[in-house]
Amino acid sequence: MILKNHILYRKTKKPIVWDAFFKNNQSNKPIVIFCHGYKGFKDWGAWDLVAKRCSDENLFFIKFNFSHNGGTVENPIDFPDLEAFAENNYTKELDDLDAILNHILADDFQYRNEIDTTNITLIGHSRGGGISIIKASEDQRITKLVTWSSICDFGKRSATTGDLEQWKKHGVKYVLNGRTKQQMPHNFQFYKNFKANETRLDIESAIKRLHVPILIIHGDNDTSVKINEANALNEWNPKSQLEIIKGANHVFNTKHPWVEKNLSKEMMVVIDKTVPFLT
Repeated sequence: MILKNHILYRKTKKPIVWDAFFKNNQSNKPIVIFCHGYKGFKDWGAWDLVAKRCSDENLFFIKFNFSHNGGTVENPIDFPDLEAFAENNYTKELDDLDAILNHILADDFQYRNEIDTTNITLIGHSRGGGISIIKASEDQRITKLVTWSSICDFGKRSATTGDLEQWKKHGVKYVLNGRTKQQMPHNFQFYKNFKANETRLDIESAIKRLHVPILIIHGDNDTSVKINEANALNEWNPKSQLEIIKGANHVFNTKHPWVEKNLSKEMMVVIDKTVPFLT
């Protein structure tokens, strides 16, 4: 069964659009919640194929858009709402992930008889990896953690010394989206939010606190997040399992849009490494 574009409405916060892929077979399946990365969204590239592949292995696979990722309820693909994008920050993403968890684990969740509420894995890609690490360190409901091409440090991505004063002066800075050609705005609140929550958002200390099984997967041809970040995560938690995918880039040699019927060879290796860890 595939549930697409379900909407989690919240009283005082923006809604969250989410999908679920699973076999409707009345069995309690491990829950997998996938967190997309920076300038990402749940329908990017091959993520639907990834979700389908995992559901074929009797996993209850959920993916969602962070509420301020730039998508809307009407158009969850790409970035029609740049005002929301400008107001995104790390703690909003942690709140969104918590809201999804609470929704899925609620007693009145429609598919409660399809999930094992004691078996919950977070999979985070890129920046979503960092969010997943922080959340897993804070939430005892999380029983396993998987990172794909994850960052190891929020601090160095929150501001560069050269642009901090200009950013503060103007209140906004822009980053070009190479694919959509949009100038993506980041309001200065992003930096202020990070500084106000710097201790909480320390990925190194978070992963050191973790005692759940951790699988770290990274491509050796990743030019967006260098492989040394995966090595750092592994060093900070030596009980973690590190898998290096040869010849794989940041998105494991997929792209958006992904029109192929099958996953890339490198993404298939990622799935083949991930599924046994989850089941």
